[in-house]
Amino acid sequence: MISQKTKYALRALIALARSQAPDDVQLISDIAEQQRIPKKFLEQILLDLKHHGIVMSRRGKAGGYMLLKSPDMITFGEILRIIDGPTAPLPCLSRMAYRRCEDCREEKSCEVRRVFARVADATRAVLDGTTIADCISGAAHEETRVLTA
Repeated sequence: MISQKTKYALRALIALARSQAPDDVQLISDIAEQQRIPKKFLEQILLDLKHHGIVMSRRGKAGGYMLLKSPDMITFGEILRIIDGPTAPLPCLSRMAYRRCEDCREEKSCEVRRVFARVADATRAVLDGTTIADCISGAAHEETRVLTA
């Protein structure tokens, strides 16, 4: 399950991507109200995303936040990893934080690992193949319908 923080991060990025012009900045208070995200929590989230080069802030009277990366270059997988860490269901399947399972004799013959490797591959394919731009265009919805049909 993804954290509430990741869910808020994704909603904030979608809101920023929907702004009228690429150089438009949005106030944290406007995003927070529009997306029903606690303002203080959103400030922390946007700061994390800023440190990772996803958004930038502009100070002053005309200040606020805007996307630094193009919406078609920001994947759900990237944001999930920034906020929540590795996406693999087992430590021995993680690409970011690989760790051998202590109770496993041999990874190649581990039945549990084999099943969850398929889960991890499918999850990565969806998360790393879905961008913020896809959400705005409706492409993410279409793909989900195809996958569940």
